[in-house]
Amino acid sequence: MAALGDSISTGFNACGWYVSCVSRSWAVGEDREVGSHYVRLGMRGGNRVFAEPGASSADLVGQARRAVAARAEYVTVLVGAQDACRSSERAMTPVGVYRERVARALGVLREGVPGVRVFVASVPDLWRLWRVGRGNPFARVFWALGRVCPSMLAEPSSMDRADVARRVRVRARVMAYNRVLAEVCARFGPSCRTDGGAVFAYPFTLDHVSKWDFFHPNVWGQRVLAEITFKHGFGV
Repeated sequence: MAALGDSISTGFNACGWYVSCVSRSWAVGEDREVGSHYVRLGMRGGNRVFAEPGASSADLVGQARRAVAARAEYVTVLVGAQDACRSSERAMTPVGVYRERVARALGVLREGVPGVRVFVASVPDLWRLWRVGRGNPFARVFWALGRVCPSMLAEPSSMDRADVARRVRVRARVMAYNRVLAEVCARFGPSCRTDGGAVFAYPFTLDHVSKWDFFHPNVWGQRVLAEITFKHGFGV
């Protein structure tokens, strides 16, 4: 099994200060408190993480090639938050570019490991993170000092028309990414499944994110990710 994508799949900040915690990954973690796909499927050994903190769709093809080299038979994909979380709205990955990258990566998997099963999770709703965190002074400080997802989280207290419109457009971009994921997975065939937008739609709160950055899922958040995605995966 292999997990592709960004820091969410590495369990970043789920057990330490700004470090990955693979054991608590929703996808391949071995911590039974999380109940990852790996644990729920009863797998033993061979759980590989090619996801990396800060990775975007630009890194997905390279990760897919590493999964092929490892002969991974089951692969999870969660990527897109970093395509939207840029220094500015203008710097976000265009939808067409995102589509090409995801399609190429899934093509690499299909050609490299015939019969591979691929599970694609939707990109989380970054707008909801702003909505549940904007009133928390600690979240606002961490977002500002760490320059966390500026395209969405910059000036979190502002309700000026320009800031409201910017957040709406960033959210629309994430929604477009999720439509791309569904379309590309459908073209892949029955060996690819998505969560049907479950991650994007989940009503998470600040209780689900790390208090070290108010962005990455904590243990509870990783457990929720595992639970809601597995219902749509290959274990049912």
